[in-house]
Amino acid sequence: MHQKRRIHDAIVGIVVTAGVALGHYVSAHWLLVPAAIGVTLIQSGITGFCPVYFALDRLLPSKGATDSHGCCAK
Repeated sequence: MHQKRRIHDAIVGIVVTAGVALGHYVSAHWLLVPAAIGVTLIQSGITGFCPVYFALDRLLPSKGATDSHGCCAK
C-alpha cells in the first residue's frame, strides 16, 4: 500500500504543478486542472473513492490477490 500511496502522491503532484505552470505561462484556463484535482480530493475525502487509486488498484493489484478472471486464477 505504501508504494501505491507514493505513486498517487507523485501523480497528483505532477498534475497540479503542471497545471499551475501551464496556467502561468500559457493560459489561465489551465488553472482549471489543479482546481479539478482539488475538487476530486475533497470528493475523495467525503466518499472514500479516488479515481487514481481505482486505476492503481487495476494496474498494480495487491500482493497475494488473485483475479478470478485472470489466467492464473485457481
